[in-house]
Amino acid sequence: MNTYLILKWLHILSSVLMVGTGFGSAFFMFFANRSGSVAAQAVVSRLVVRADWWFTTPTVILQPISGVALAHMAGWPMSSPWLVLSLALYVLAGACWLPVVWLQWRMAGMAREAHAQGTALPADYWRHARWWEALGYPAFIAMLAVYYLMVNKPPLWGG
Repeated sequence: MNTYLILKWLHILSSVLMVGTGFGSAFFMFFANRSGSVAAQAVVSRLVVRADWWFTTPTVILQPISGVALAHMAGWPMSSPWLVLSLALYVLAGACWLPVVWLQWRMAGMAREAHAQGTALPADYWRHARWWEALGYPAFIAMLAVYYLMVNKPPLWGG
């Protein structure tokens, strides 16, 4: 196997891990938030934060590095429209994800405290949850579009 194929495999694997972890975490957090169980919210939010640090963060870093290297090795100019749009959407997803990481961290702390004290979650938790969800949708849609662009490399403007 040559360097390009190894890098391509790592790029694909890390993209699946990144989006899969994000989608799976969002699924569990979404439904834990609707369960009415502070205990479930405390456990799930703690694990979502952990998954972001262990899986999502490394892949978020690896993706642009491996992607740019692959484009260079394959001879794709960085000005290729599908590549420019992919990078722009990746930045958009990242701009949504960064505040989500902070929101999740705060929500996990509030849920842990409420569970330990046997109280309901504070109103601030629910404000955070609304922002968490509102930022998650555009990030996920952007990443689906990036997948499409990476696989199909469609001719867009000027190409």
